[in-house]
Amino acid sequence: MRPIRLRILITSLVLVVAGVGGWQLLPSRDANQKPITVGTTDVVTSLDPAGAYDAGSWALFSNIYQSLLTFKPSSVTPVPDAARTCGFTGSELRTYRCELRDDLRFSNGNEITAEDVKYSFDRVLAIKADVGPQALFTTLKSVEADGLTVTFHLGSRDATFPLKVATGAGSIVDRTRYPANGLRTGPESDGSGPYVLKSYTPGSVAHLEPNPRYRGAIGAVGGPVDITYFKKPADLAAAWKARTVVVTHRQLPPSLIAGLDASKDDIRMNEADSAEIRNLVFNVRKGSAMADKAVRKAVAAIVDRSKIAFNVYASTVDPLYSPIPQGITSHTTPFFDTYPEPDVERARKLLADAGVETPVTFTLAHADGGSAAPEAAELRKQLEATGLFKVKIVEREWTAFQKGYSGGQYDAYTIGWLPDFPDPDNFIQPLVGRDATLHTGYVSDRVDRLIESTQQYSERARASEDFRSIQKVVAEDVPLLPLWQKKDYVLSSGDVTGAQYLSDGTGIWRLWQLGWL
Repeated sequence: MRPIRLRILITSLVLVVAGVGGWQLLPSRDANQKPITVGTTDVVTSLDPAGAYDAGSWALFSNIYQSLLTFKPSSVTPVPDAARTCGFTGSELRTYRCELRDDLRFSNGNEITAEDVKYSFDRVLAIKADVGPQALFTTLKSVEADGLTVTFHLGSRDATFPLKVATGAGSIVDRTRYPANGLRTGPESDGSGPYVLKSYTPGSVAHLEPNPRYRGAIGAVGGPVDITYFKKPADLAAAWKARTVVVTHRQLPPSLIAGLDASKDDIRMNEADSAEIRNLVFNVRKGSAMADKAVRKAVAAIVDRSKIAFNVYASTVDPLYSPIPQGITSHTTPFFDTYPEPDVERARKLLADAGVETPVTFTLAHADGGSAAPEAAELRKQLEATGLFKVKIVEREWTAFQKGYSGGQYDAYTIGWLPDFPDPDNFIQPLVGRDATLHTGYVSDRVDRLIESTQQYSERARASEDFRSIQKVVAEDVPLLPLWQKKDYVLSSGDVTGAQYLSDGTGIWRLWQLGWL
């Protein structure tokens, strides 16, 4: 994400005081006070950082685990958290070294050592979970631990490596509690973040209490928080209206958002420019209906993003024409340049010239919940109206959906993407690079060479030309089709402060900022 222009419709009274080696956020509160209830439709795939690469899991990780680095609110530059200092050694951007703080302990009381940090990164790479974060560490070759010193050796230059370390993928775990070659199961966790996960019922509720052993960049931690997970936006909306939750973030029904009036409803509504996007992703493996580039191009020539934004999302999203969203450095509009308007005749010619028999039948999958079903229905309506396609929609529960697309079970699927760190690389390497997390089978030597080129520049603006070239290649090959970019909304009742920090452009869910008036 980038530093966003946060438009606070009703401001919250939050004190931010700069400090040495960290920053003071909010005064500590009595841990025995009533928990603040937060509602979301996000799904937690796993409590093990080696086994999850999704927004719901990482939102929780940013509170119960600690990384070497973190981001200040609305900042693009990582700062030390579990580390005292971090930096590249030499000018080659191939060796990155961190010195740990000497006062760190896990919430269970065990001391945190450099060996725990090495172990945490090693197991991510060793386990290679189907929906794990290993795709972020394609340049990481080995990790050394010596006393309080952790040294990362990279196979090629990677100026974005510190940003990746600051994400949920860099969560530090207790090597005595997490297996080296498999994921930890069960409802427990052992981290060193600002909160302790006191109890957890998957898909239902997580109870968090301040971690008295936390030492790091956060100057003070707020009070207890209960996160309630809802299967459907309508269920979240009902809980919000009944005030059984007093904070909501992702995903209220678009119609509810569009009809809110903060001035009349005694609520705080924070609207932020968001880098959250959604793509229609194609399985290009042999045997898939989307293996032929002409078929993917024909879909790109037909889809009307404006109708999706209006008909499905009540204009709470904006059409997107690039894998890199607006507001992110290097954003261009290659899909608009190539496909400026829906053009059925162009799609028909693309298929005819390639000798593709029509109608092309393919499966379009999506996870259950939210607006995914009406979105898929709108896509099917647009494509089938041309007579060129026959679409079979498949709906799956989130975990089954992830396993399905990672195993190549669908010809196409829709999925949202919330960036892990504030750099255009995060919209490119994990999505269209070799061994990308989307598991599409797409491989482009040209894209991979360009990605490697972008990673050599510590001054990120120098990588812009390469990113522009990548976006053009993606529009030519169409391994995915960008659909929309979201506007982000966080709602809280009038007696809660700090909710705007749940969406501040860094990808970190700052529950410790929440407080009662």
